[in-house]
Amino acid sequence: MGWHGELLVGFDLETTGTDPAEARIVTAAVVETKAGEPVGRRSWLADPGVPIPAEAAAIHGITGERAAAEGRPAYEVVAEIGRTLAAHWAAGTPVVVYNAAFDLSLLAAELRRYGLPPLLPEGLGPVVDPLTIDRAVDRYRKGRRTLGAVCAEYGVVLDAAHEAGADALAAVRVARAIAERHPGIAEADLADLHRSQVRWYGEWAAGYQAWLRRQGQEGAVVDGKWPLR
Repeated sequence: MGWHGELLVGFDLETTGTDPAEARIVTAAVVETKAGEPVGRRSWLADPGVPIPAEAAAIHGITGERAAAEGRPAYEVVAEIGRTLAAHWAAGTPVVVYNAAFDLSLLAAELRRYGLPPLLPEGLGPVVDPLTIDRAVDRYRKGRRTLGAVCAEYGVVLDAAHEAGADALAAVRVARAIAERHPGIAEADLADLHRSQVRWYGEWAAGYQAWLRRQGQEGAVVDGKWPLR
């Protein structure tokens, strides 16, 4: 069957912005799945303690007023997310994160911000990033690689896009669909797959950086570290 038929945990964040070093967590979800179906879920709404820009609220639907009124203190939310993921990794359960270098780097920054136990590369994993894997196994496919676009490519229904739980579940289902289409991915040992994604992401980042520079952005730098920038 391969790893994609076992317990998989989807993880997703919705945030105040697009810079993982500066943005704050607004909502988060951890969805436990078996055979692509949810068997457990934890979700969080945080008061990030900073304004939520209108453009971010327009994407995920959480305004600053709602976060302040209904959200829990960010310190508590960040601590619980960190403990939850650490427990899954300690049990050997793969965590599926679409564009892991963003979500996990942002979580790591939040943990540092509040003086909480850090995410450390040696204790982090296995991580399955459907975006990184899809780029590697189908690198010449044209078009966007957003979660919605890749769901369409693999026939995965994405309900309520930009709701953390829906996105986390969709990421798991995309990971399973990629494995079913590409036997080499399905048969890979998870530790080997994790290491392969480190290499694939670095290769993609180098190529993208070179492309940006050819387009005239001479100082463009694309960080090639994965899953933590």
